Amino acid sequence: MVAAGIDIGSLSTETVIFDNEKGIRGYSIVLTGGSSREAAQRSLQEAAASAHVARDQIERIVSTGCGREIAEFADRKVTEITCIAKGVNHLFPQSRTIIDIGGQDTKVIRVDEKGRVLEFDMNDKCAAGTGRFLEVMARALAVELDEMGERSLRHTHDLQISSICTVFAESEVVSLVSEGQQVEDILRAIHNAIADRTLGLLERIGEVAPLVVMTGGVAKNIGVVKCLEEKLGTPLTIYTEPQIVGALGAALLSFE
Repeated sequence: MVAAGIDIGSLSTETVIFDNEKGIRGYSIVLTGGSSREAAQRSLQEAAASAHVARDQIERIVSTGCGREIAEFADRKVTEITCIAKGVNHLFPQSRTIIDIGGQDTKVIRVDEKGRVLEFDMNDKCAAGTGRFLEVMARALAVELDEMGERSLRHTHDLQISSICTVFAESEVVSLVSEGQQVEDILRAIHNAIADRTLGLLERIGEVAPLVVMTGGVAKNIGVVKCLEEKLGTPLTIYTEPQIVGALGAALLSFE
């Protein structure tokens, strides 16, 4: 059977085409833009093309993410917490702790050996410490988003951003720039602030048990990853394409 999982997020939409014999056949990542419905259709089409399968060959479709209800063509709609846990368990069955930082929220999940959710927490009311937070800081510093992580590794001084609120943190960043602080040092402080906020969420779900897996678009930022690893005292495991893990989990759930 060939199935599709579609993760419709606020900033991006991902689709994974999964074959129960061959595994992941293809996937796509597109910007959601102003229409979640159009993004879902476009993502599905691009994923099917990358997998070399026709639309009518996809027998089951499961949608997830904040826009999952918009996908009328989906056979089933499942929360992203469940799908992320399922996807991670498939890729890294030894994992018991998951950190997912996406465009608009941060999720921390504790799972059992079968990928079932035991406990979770998330900051779904504020974009602080998420991909959107990084976008705002990148604009304030006139730095490309995909350069932030590498540049922060070249920091020489430890600075602190006391507020994690996006608006107040941006004001702090502007003040640090006016003081003549190095961009690399400011970037390091931004990533540390994200790590601190994530640790606060992790403390609420109990013991952080290895193997710790990080998913979501922010997992591509090596600066955030390094700050989290230093504070946790353990390395993070990251899939080759961390943005598609939720969509993978959705596809896998279609087989149940």
